[in-house]
Amino acid sequence: MYKINFNDKIHVHFIGIGGISMSGLAEILLGAGFTISGSDRASSELTEHLSALGANINYPQAAANITDDIDLIVYTAAIHEDNPEFKAAKASGKPMLTRAELLGEIMENYSRSITVAGTHGKTTTTSMVSQILLETASDPTISVGGILDAIHSNVHVGDSDIFITEACEYTNSYHSFFPKYNIILNVEADHLDFFKNLENVRASFKKFAENTSADGVLIINNEIDDVNYFTQDVKCKVITYALKGDANMVPSDISYNEKGYASFTPVFNGTPLERVSLNVPGDHNISNALSAIALCLEMGIDYKHIIAGLAKFGGAHRRFEYKGTFNGATVIDDYAHHPTEIKASLAAAKNYPHGRLIVCFQSHTYTRTLSFLDDFAQALSAADMVVLADIYPAREPDIYGVSAKDIADRIEKLGTEVHYLGSFDACEKFLEKNLINNDLLITMGAGDVYLVGENLLNK
Repeated sequence: MYKINFNDKIHVHFIGIGGISMSGLAEILLGAGFTISGSDRASSELTEHLSALGANINYPQAAANITDDIDLIVYTAAIHEDNPEFKAAKASGKPMLTRAELLGEIMENYSRSITVAGTHGKTTTTSMVSQILLETASDPTISVGGILDAIHSNVHVGDSDIFITEACEYTNSYHSFFPKYNIILNVEADHLDFFKNLENVRASFKKFAENTSADGVLIINNEIDDVNYFTQDVKCKVITYALKGDANMVPSDISYNEKGYASFTPVFNGTPLERVSLNVPGDHNISNALSAIALCLEMGIDYKHIIAGLAKFGGAHRRFEYKGTFNGATVIDDYAHHPTEIKASLAAAKNYPHGRLIVCFQSHTYTRTLSFLDDFAQALSAADMVVLADIYPAREPDIYGVSAKDIADRIEKLGTEVHYLGSFDACEKFLEKNLINNDLLITMGAGDVYLVGENLLNK
């Protein structure tokens, strides 16, 4: 496999440079002095930002973009074999890496590399740790799957030996990573279009746990089923944390303010530490914070920076993000797209001041919808009213015989008011008519359902 060397400033070309992860990697290499070019279907804020930094970007993707002066070509899993630019790249004989392979190569240039993995919570926890690191004198390089207000971006090119990124399990892409510090937040069934079953998901995470450097640390949630399965063969130090039950790191004396934000006393190996206060809601964020605290303690970070970073962290974009008010109703946007994430977000909402809790949900991919029909219905039924938009297909064709109406039918049987409306226009018109003072509206899903809330706020 081709090896990226930060002392050899080659020309790297990105096919699909506009993706949030690809653009972040391109920016890191730009900051390190590499020549960067790329292509995408259309211009975006991310590509315009890269162009301003010196990248040469072409639209759309075409065979002519593969020029003789390119030394390395990087592509995403979303690029199909029949893509003309990809075909030209293959024919050129030039070295090629996937996005994940490049990320793994970049990581090897940092002696203190950190990955955050798990079915849920990767972006939030990566952002949380990044906020703490930014409190210190060190200048970390950050690559995160969402916009972090502290850096006004999804990437920050630092000048230290610290690199932090989230590690996605889809297509086993994180198997290309060999971090010194590795957080595993949770392991549940998801991406079943690829993994097929939970057993394969668990086997994938086990292999990734074993990728942790022998001189490093694996920080893992002790509430994961049969956690020893993941830790028994690792060569590194293991630290466990848990919201409930026994672990190296646990919380005590949890309390909540009027917005549902928690304060608690972390207890590490039986020793109570100074109390911390969070600026994000939900018990799941207490759990995320425990992993962040354990990591930072292992890295030798001064505890005062941990307290300050957690207090400043107000969440990543699209993670229970306050958007505004409409007709006296509070509008929140949330990325939750798995039943467990929905449960966590709606549990957090219960502690947020409101009258009725209304969710406008857009399921993400046909295969995930089909796999979790009953679970989606059960999780969403915690709301007072559910409004359903059509499924966001992402990478999938509509060949599975499933629709959002199937979720609606199941929610109705559980006794929760539900309206399957399909189009965003229909959802917006219904909400415009029915939202009243003190309602809490959450637009929820990993697709573009946030537009419903934004369009209401722009009326």
